[in-house]
Amino acid sequence: MKIVIPEYKTLEVDRLFLDFNGTIAVDGIIPAGVRQRLEQLAAEFTIYVLTADTNGNAKEQCQGLPVILQTFPTGNARDYKKELVKATGSRRCVAVGNGRNDELMLREAALSIAIMDREGAYGRVLREADLCVRSMQDGLDLLLYPNRIIAGLRG
Repeated sequence: MKIVIPEYKTLEVDRLFLDFNGTIAVDGIIPAGVRQRLEQLAAEFTIYVLTADTNGNAKEQCQGLPVILQTFPTGNARDYKKELVKATGSRRCVAVGNGRNDELMLREAALSIAIMDREGAYGRVLREADLCVRSMQDGLDLLLYPNRIIAGLRG
């Protein structure tokens, strides 16, 4: 996906990194509307879901979705997420998250979106994000309707 943002920058992104709990799932459950959006976005993005799997059901919840699920130990989540974005080419990545362990991933990505849904958002994540939205659906909709990104970031 190419997004030309006047007086700011041009993005060419094709990798989407999503935190699981609080970003695409509520209490470990991916809502139907989020599932539908992920299926739509898979036409333009390779989608990674990153999680320490707090609720122990991420594999089950992601089954059948066009995503690559990456689980990791909780102790190094911040660094793991950042390094994964970096290893796949930061300049082609969109990162979406809400928690403290998402902060470095958001800083590393070409486009970062902070979600403040039912779990809230870590304050410093809001500082790292290019855009902040009020729900997981709104966050994914930015990528489905990229003129919203342009409206929020143009000079």
